[in-house]
Amino acid sequence: MKIIHCVALATALALLPGAAYSQGKTAPKDAKLYFITPRDGQKVRGGFWVRFGLRNMGVTHAGDDYQNAGHHHLLVDANDPIDPKEPIPQDKSHLHFGAGQTETMLDLPPGTHTLQLVLGDAKHYPFDPPVMSDKITVRVRPLASARSK
Repeated sequence: MKIIHCVALATALALLPGAAYSQGKTAPKDAKLYFITPRDGQKVRGGFWVRFGLRNMGVTHAGDDYQNAGHHHLLVDANDPIDPKEPIPQDKSHLHFGAGQTETMLDLPPGTHTLQLVLGDAKHYPFDPPVMSDKITVRVRPLASARSK
């Protein structure tokens, strides 16, 4: 009977989310995350394409736990640093691309905005060291019809 209790306890501990997993999966030191488009300082009008580039790692779906692979997160106007011990938040400033997407159409209000990419592991944690792009700035101009009103 004692053996059954030990097996049940070991199984329960193995299934605990978070606590039983070590976070901060190791990333290759030469991994590079970058924007293909837009360029830093680019002026755009209306919705615009954001294309993600990744070198020396692979892109996969959230939940897929492959070596040297992760999925993209796009930070829009996010000022707080990413905590490497916590999952990347999911809100209007932290967009998740858990289906393995490598581009998106982004529609932001007129003004100056910052964009940054962060690669997350299967559970949305940043890698160690973090695989992040440089932060870039885009300037969204109002649509021509909006200015004439």
